[in-house]
Amino acid sequence: MTSVQQPFDAAVIITTTLRPSLKRAVESIFKQDHGGRIQIMLGIDKKEGDMAIIDSLKADCPDNMAITVIDNGYSTAKRNGGLYTSFSGGSMRTVLSYAANSRYITYLDDDNWYAPYHLNQLLSVIQGKAWAFSLRWFVDQDTNKVLCVDDFVSVGTNKGVFAKAFGGFVDTNCMLIDKLQLHQILPFWCMALMENGTAADQRVSQAIRKSKLPHGFTARPSVFYILEYRRYPFITDILRKKGII
Repeated sequence: MTSVQQPFDAAVIITTTLRPSLKRAVESIFKQDHGGRIQIMLGIDKKEGDMAIIDSLKADCPDNMAITVIDNGYSTAKRNGGLYTSFSGGSMRTVLSYAANSRYITYLDDDNWYAPYHLNQLLSVIQGKAWAFSLRWFVDQDTNKVLCVDDFVSVGTNKGVFAKAFGGFVDTNCMLIDKLQLHQILPFWCMALMENGTAADQRVSQAIRKSKLPHGFTARPSVFYILEYRRYPFITDILRKKGII
């Protein structure tokens, strides 16, 4: 295993309840074509699966990567009896963002996964800038079939269906940030925008936009994003109107 004291080229942050899909998510990081050092930060919000998956992933971890696990033994999410409103892990994304031993941090939900070139392309376009993002594919929740490129939701500042309401939007899974330049936005990961605990990522997107710091864009999809139809009915309706689903 590579040394964890030396800062990594990038850190990938995953909050998880140990769903089986975590294996696919982390293995997609293992397959990255970036030859440098990558830290994988796993924050266990609530144990709903088997801890054996962590041992298995550690055993398969490539030599240029390291897995760091944070397990408080309790959830910080309000929905589980904790204090923080974010549905996805309470304060865990914020904690992991600070704890990551890399200037450049990115995020991955434990049911999604990266294309092999994802990190390399983001690292190439963030140089000299505060943050960067890629596009994503929508993926069917039942079949894992790629439906289409998302060209109307996670498309950047002042673009897409959220341009008027939120000044645009970039999905959590698609962004890479320089946490030294955007240190002030890290607490927003645990503060939901909606009363039901969702949209912490939209709050972060707003804060990044308001910073007015320069950003990079790969202009290429590199994230496979599972579309949960019930959770995102407005996206589902748009795709139906387009004849995609």
